[in-house]
Amino acid sequence: MTDTFDKQYWDKHWQERPADGSGAEHPPNPYLARELGELVPGSALDAGCGTGAEAIWLAEHGWQVTAVDISAEALARAEERSAPRGMSQQVRWVEADLSVWQPETQYDLVTTHYAHPAIPQLKFYDRIARWVAPGGTLLIVGHLHTHGAAGNDHGSAGNHRGSAEAHHHPAEASATAASVSARLNPRDWEIVTAEEPRRTLTAPGGREVLLHDVVVRATRRS
Repeated sequence: MTDTFDKQYWDKHWQERPADGSGAEHPPNPYLARELGELVPGSALDAGCGTGAEAIWLAEHGWQVTAVDISAEALARAEERSAPRGMSQQVRWVEADLSVWQPETQYDLVTTHYAHPAIPQLKFYDRIARWVAPGGTLLIVGHLHTHGAAGNDHGSAGNHRGSAEAHHHPAEASATAASVSARLNPRDWEIVTAEEPRRTLTAPGGREVLLHDVVVRATRRS
């Protein structure tokens, strides 16, 4: 089947994916600490936050976070895992479709990790880039999909995957470091990181999964 990435798709995905009773679920993406560890905390938007690993990491490191996702189930799990940490004043969870939602302000940081909305991937990145304040940071982390490849090895241990079915990502859901960077006008942006690293995760059941990622970090010129 071909993924549509609309609300029905994501609601079904999270309803079918067993919750981790410990509240821990998956850890935050490793590129988050690597790319943002030296930044001065401010306001942040986590676009497509899933069950909240990255939003919680940001809050724990001093950021004031708005975390947005289309799935009510994912957000319920995110709030459940953040509650014991006492983060009600640091994270605002918002249920919204990022393909049409508009924030009321710009942010010092806008980040997204493996999010797929119901619009082409590069258009999604164009949208969220507009939400970065002057002098702020854009951090995009995605999977480098192979056109026509079935299955979810790229994310079965990650933020937005885990279905037992074979899926086909439409071509417009793919992006590369070069294609993302090309959307950022050099008059307005300084590219800090643009790479396609590989890493290995251990999926549920002990299976090792090779991930081929896209990581782009850019600073909006003041």
